[in-house]
Amino acid sequence: MKASEFDKKFDNGEDISEFLDFSKSERPGQNQKRVNVDFPVWMINLMDKEARRIGVTRQSIIKVWIAQKLKELVV
Repeated sequence: MKASEFDKKFDNGEDISEFLDFSKSERPGQNQKRVNVDFPVWMINLMDKEARRIGVTRQSIIKVWIAQKLKELVV
C-alpha cells in the first residue's frame, strides 16, 4: 500500500490497524523509573480513603495528583 492510500484511509476515519505492527510500538516519554517516597501515616490514610472512594489504587491516585500539579507548572 502506498503512503498516500494509507493517509487517505486514516483521514477518512477508516480502521487502519490491520496495516500496523504494534508488537514493537512504544509511547515516547512513558518509560518508568521507580522512586521511593516516605509519607506520614495520616497522608497515607487520606490517600487510601480517596483512592477507595474513586475506585483506584494508592499508586494511581498519587500519579494523577502529581501529574495534575506538574501540568499546572508548565502552563
